[in-house]
Amino acid sequence: MADLFHASASPATPLAEQLRPQTLDEVVGQTQLLGPGKPLRLAFESGHPHSMILWGPPGVGKTTLARLTARAFDYEFIALSAVFSGVKDIRAAVEQAQQYQANGRQTILFIDEIHRFNKAQQDALLPFVEAGTVIFIGATTENPSFEVNSALLSRAQVYVLKPLTDEELHQLYERAHQLALSHLQFDELSINTMIGYADGDARRMLNLLEQAATAARAAGITEVDGAFIADALMLNVRRFDKGGDNFYDQISALHKSVRGSHPDAALYWFCRMLDGGADPRYLARRIVRMAWEDIGLADPRAMTIVNDAAATYERLGSPEGELALAQAIIYLSCAAKSNAGYNAYNAAKTFIKQDKSREVPVHLRNAPTKLMKELGYGHDYRYAHDEPNAYAAGETYLPDGIAEPGWYQPVPRGLEVKIAEKLAFLKKLDDEANS
Repeated sequence: MADLFHASASPATPLAEQLRPQTLDEVVGQTQLLGPGKPLRLAFESGHPHSMILWGPPGVGKTTLARLTARAFDYEFIALSAVFSGVKDIRAAVEQAQQYQANGRQTILFIDEIHRFNKAQQDALLPFVEAGTVIFIGATTENPSFEVNSALLSRAQVYVLKPLTDEELHQLYERAHQLALSHLQFDELSINTMIGYADGDARRMLNLLEQAATAARAAGITEVDGAFIADALMLNVRRFDKGGDNFYDQISALHKSVRGSHPDAALYWFCRMLDGGADPRYLARRIVRMAWEDIGLADPRAMTIVNDAAATYERLGSPEGELALAQAIIYLSCAAKSNAGYNAYNAAKTFIKQDKSREVPVHLRNAPTKLMKELGYGHDYRYAHDEPNAYAAGETYLPDGIAEPGWYQPVPRGLEVKIAEKLAFLKKLDDEANS
């Protein structure tokens, strides 16, 4: 197998490529997967590679681990990018893998940004993964539960990669300094400045170091301090990586600003995340969730508005479609709030998990056959539309032994005021029918 890792890299080779690990022990970070006795370490030691999906933000080693897998098991390595590839490329890769297989060689097919493939493209992989023609490794920055077909997902182990810690980025700096930058002296402020802007991304850290070295050479200096780094690199690269704490902190701030009925704050966090590189489609999904969790039936129009906004973004894209999302956020922030439906749903789920299995009451059962009718299925069922107020007062719909649980408790806001009045009226009818 050809050497994929450029051990004797030329000076023109990017620093990130020069430092690409050739063994697991050279990988910086991901100790939760690669430490002794950890899942991915055990997979390497098992001697039997398997299909996997590597999920994590940019620059945390997804491609490196895929290449290391091929190297460790002496497999051929075919790499595709879902951004530039399609079904035709998948077929060509599989044909190449079949040729390798005919010569006694196995293949790892690596697909970067697998979430960019549509359903048909992902489905095209399935028969060859199932047949063992290729070992599939996908890399994604998006949650595979949402972006990868369930059929493909069920055939691959998902490993979650995390952003590198500051200590791990410092370790990466030391390795880079020893390998290629020993002629320069960086003070702690300059190192910490680059670590802060790298924000858990190893590739970004190495790119910043490379840029700093180029700037220092142009300036004719060998000692680099924090001020030089800030000036030379113009560090205005305000950014985060999905999967990092900062990303989820900002998502949390956006959600809580909407819940707190503060449209300006909600817009601030929305625009801040867009400026930082967040995928507007992900934000659209979160906005839909906010409508169901925090607005609920207090203002059912909110669900329509957010779904329309998401559809508008899909049609227009960025930047025009972002305005639709912004207006949906403003609407949610100003809408009446209710988590009554959310609480009721969770209470019902909890009850079901803790309760025993109960029979469906006979009068509620379907009776499509003569035998079922003879057994009394559906007997005495009262058709609500034939009743006064279209309500069968006193009728029971829960299994025997379950009292009215009262899971849904409308709040005194928005449409739920009317809903509460309606439920109170129906309860009065029940009480009269049962008295």
